[in-house]
Amino acid sequence: MASSQIEIPEVDSPNGAGASAPQKALTIGAVCKALVAEFPDISISKIRYLEDQKLLTPRRTPGGYRLYSQSDVQRLRTILRMQRDEFLPLRVIRQELAAGRAGEMQVPRPGREGGKRAWHSSVSVREQEGGLYSLQDVLEETGAEDKLVRELEEYGVVKGEMRGGVRYFDETEREIISAVSELARYGVGGRNLRVFRSSADREASLLQQILAPALRSRNPQRRKDAVDALENLAAVTTHLKHLLLVRDLRKIVR
Repeated sequence: MASSQIEIPEVDSPNGAGASAPQKALTIGAVCKALVAEFPDISISKIRYLEDQKLLTPRRTPGGYRLYSQSDVQRLRTILRMQRDEFLPLRVIRQELAAGRAGEMQVPRPGREGGKRAWHSSVSVREQEGGLYSLQDVLEETGAEDKLVRELEEYGVVKGEMRGGVRYFDETEREIISAVSELARYGVGGRNLRVFRSSADREASLLQQILAPALRSRNPQRRKDAVDALENLAAVTTHLKHLLLVRDLRKIVR
């Protein structure tokens, strides 16, 4: 059996100072042990799945063992945090990593555009071409129970799409199920989610009223500007809700 830690030498530093102390390369089992305290649902199969999705590229020994460097572990930690804390689908996580995101960042992220504060949502409101996932796929990846998904369907939280007699879910609904599965660990069920759905419905209606004329415009540029504005407003309202929630929760823990 391979050791859980294997020394791998560092390359010489660019300034010619010579090699630094060797790092410990971890086997996939050791990576699980290192992260399980922060991510109780971590598993070898999940790490392999992320590798299959081209999010991780660990080194391999001649015998085929995976070797994870410290940078690999940090990348994995970032991926898992984006899944857990921001509920980002893998497609968006891949884009974030490709853009150079390696550490923790707050989302939404405010910036400055044209002298005005611009807000960037972690998930786009535009229609995205993505895969469809069967119920079995969703259950295996999210760890959710079949009963919970049925309950979410009953309360209209997710709907899915029937194709050839099989119900499929898109990436957004898959991530919703993943998030609800986490809440279920604390006893939150489908019926408790009515408050979230009602709140989302009201906010969507408000934003639709604000931008409805432009969104219905036949002018492509005006419609594009309206969709950009909708993205911005969605990010602002998300950030505002987060601030209001934090303010109220602070009262609880006083």
